[in-house]
Parts: sequence; C-alpha cells; structure tokens
Amino acid sequence: MAGMVVIGAGQAGFSVVEGLRKGGYDGAITLIGNEPHPPYQRPPLSKAYLLGEMARERLFLRPQSFYTDHKIDLITGDAVTGIDPRAKTLSLQSGGSLPFQRLALTLGATPNRLPSAIGGDLGNVFCVRSLADVDAMQPAFAKGAKALIIGGGYIGLEAAAVAAKLGVQVTLVEMAERILQRVAAPQTSDYFRALHRDHGVDIRESTGVERLLGDTILRGARLSDGTEIEADFAIVGVGVTPNTALAKAAGLRVDNGIAVDAQGACSLPDIFAAGDCASFPLDGAQMRLESVGNAIDMGSVVAAAMLGQAVSYAPKAWFWSDQYDTKLQIAGLNTGYTSVVVRGAGREVSHWYFRGETLLAVDAMNDPRAYMIGKRLIEAGRSVTPEQVQNGDLKALLKG
Repeated sequence: MAGMVVIGAGQAGFSVVEGLRKGGYDGAITLIGNEPHPPYQRPPLSKAYLLGEMARERLFLRPQSFYTDHKIDLITGDAVTGIDPRAKTLSLQSGGSLPFQRLALTLGATPNRLPSAIGGDLGNVFCVRSLADVDAMQPAFAKGAKALIIGGGYIGLEAAAVAAKLGVQVTLVEMAERILQRVAAPQTSDYFRALHRDHGVDIRESTGVERLLGDTILRGARLSDGTEIEADFAIVGVGVTPNTALAKAAGLRVDNGIAVDAQGACSLPDIFAAGDCASFPLDGAQMRLESVGNAIDMGSVVAAAMLGQAVSYAPKAWFWSDQYDTKLQIAGLNTGYTSVVVRGAGREVSHWYFRGETLLAVDAMNDPRAYMIGKRLIEAGRSVTPEQVQNGDLKALLKG
C-alpha cells in the first residue's frame, strides 16, 4: 500500500518521520537509508566519538524499538536508484520497486575529495561524514603519529583538536588567507588560530596541497609553497556537495541543491525535500544551510506539508563546535555583515555581526550567556545598535 516514503535516514529524514507521526498520520511510513545503521547524530563523530568519549549506541537518535513501536518501516543498507514521479514509484538497489503517496528527499551531502591525480585515493586519506568514515580513521590517531589536515573550516579544526588532544603531531593547511574565511569574521579566525597554536598545531594559511605523496599509502605531501612534509594520515575537510543526482534524474529543479518552496515542496507534485540536500527561498535566492538545526526544523516543516498543512520555513540558524576546552556557539547568519563588535577578553569572547545597525549573528566562545541573548534578539528581530552591544548590559537589551 502506498504511503509516505522518506529517502535518507539522517537527522532530516528522522525529523520528517517523527513529524508525520506526531502530526497524527496513521498510514504507512517507510524510511530508507543507505547506511547499515538507524539514524544517528553526525556532529559528535568529529568530536566526542572520535575522541573515544562517546559510545556508538549514544549516537543513535532513537533505539530500534522506536521504529517498531511507531510502525515506521526502517530500511537500512539499501539505496534508491530511481524515482518515477508519474507512476509514484521508487526503484531499489536491492531489486524491486516501492510505491509512494508522498515522498520526501533527505539525501544529505557528500564530502569533497581531492582528485586521484594528486593522490586523493591513497590509503589513509580520510573524509569526515559518516560513522564508517570515523571508524576507519580512528586507529590512525595514535600518539606520535603525523597528521595532515586539509582545510581550515570547522570540520578540519575539530579533527585537528581531537588529533592534538590524542598526542598526534598536526599540520593544518588552508588555501585561503585565513582559516574560517568563508564562514566567520577575521576576529573569530584569530581566536581559533591562537587556540590551535597554543595546542601545538602547525597552521599554514595561504597554502594548498600540490600533491599527496606515497605509492599506495600516504607518506607525506608536497605543498603549494614547495615544501614537503611527512604525514601518516590525512583528513580532507574542503566542503561538501549536496546529493542532487537522484532528484535531477527524476526531473526535479536543482538550484544550489534540490530546490523547494517555502513549505519544502519540490517542483513536481507530492515530492518534498529537507536538510543539507535542499535549498529554500530566502531574500530572492535559493539558500542552503548545513546544520543540525536546519535539518530538524526543515524536516518538521516538510512533515507538516506532507500532511497538507501550509507552514512556511523560517530558518533559525544555530550551530556549535567543540574544540579543546572551547565551545563555540553561533546564532544567526552573518552574510553581508559590515562591522563586528567584540565583547569580552581571553577565552570568553563574543563577536557580534552587524549590517549597519541591524544585528545579524553572534559567535560566542565559552560565553553561553552572550549566545542565548544574541539568539533571542535575532529571532525576535529586536533593534539593537553596535554601540548598545559594545557598551550596554546585554540582559537589559532584552527588556528594552
């Protein structure tokens, strides 16, 4: 019997099926994932799990019994190879087809890898995305080993922090002029550069990889400045590409991801998308967010839409990163900022992004109070000025 089908058993997919049941839907629900696990958290993979501080079972969003109790048919270790929007059927890699009444695509994204022509397919060259990725790299994190981290974004910095804490010698290279250049202000880059250097990480900015060296297993790298370094393993953290091939082949519109409207609906009837793979309308363009918050909230909106409820998605961007003893919490989107206000000193600092006198976002390092207040101000659309943030009592701003 045709029912609701969700392809992609990650955070967004789980949010959709949970939302369907919470919304009162009592028909058939099928959740299909290509990994051999039930839906699990990804953020701890590059933090607590890689450090060995979190058991595998704690990664799972719900135990297996949840899906049985809620009559959700969870199919793991299988993939959808094709979608027929007219016939409303899916083709499965394991053979056969599956009908659907309404379909949600929560396909996630794939890490970008280095080209094989420069050694990207050598052994001990890893990416951080899945549980299998982290299980494969974990043995390499031995005390005294030499690690090359390629990419100075949050994934690369988190991996560098874990490696350094485990006694690994770390060299991190970033092609851009500074780490975090794509996502943060220079002040935030400065903070994390100092933090990592204090922990012995060799950070080299404006430096790329000319070639990874080795026959079958990585043994080093030649960098863009001509220097060569030794490395026992490498982690590549140079962004991700949304998984859109299945949608494109089915005739769905793709624009910076699988394009959806404000309710999460794709360009063909009864098909929806959410999470890292999907782009939604914001300020006249299709915006895509790679975050847990986006996956949860967008999945809930799609569940409502699949039940015929028109709920518009309003992104409430939030993000966090754990590095050493520092917790970074981010609220809002800093796109188009024109100034940054810095509050605090030492390890407890917050950076407030403004466009003119409009507060856009906050980066809070070991300062949960600044994060909480900034988040509430942004979500409420409260008008505060850079001067008020710089000189005023933050708590008083909530009352103003």
